[in-house]
Amino acid sequence: MTEKEKYRQVCREAAATGIALLILIAFWLFAGFGFSGSSVTIFRLPLWAAASTVGVWIFAIVLVWGLTKWVFKDMDLGDERHD
Repeated sequence: MTEKEKYRQVCREAAATGIALLILIAFWLFAGFGFSGSSVTIFRLPLWAAASTVGVWIFAIVLVWGLTKWVFKDMDLGDERHD
């Protein structure tokens, strides 16, 4: 991989991570505020509390799995030039 290709890949990974963070924040807001009027309980917790804690944690794991499967690439970041 050339330096330019490595730079593009690192930028792609950073952008995808930022987008994943925004998606996670939107999910957290929806889970917390969107379910606030629900009377459903899970383990005696209101649905909004369970969804905005455990649900967000599970969703974050899924997002990271997706990033590692489809976006991140294993590459050597060392200098290829040998002086």
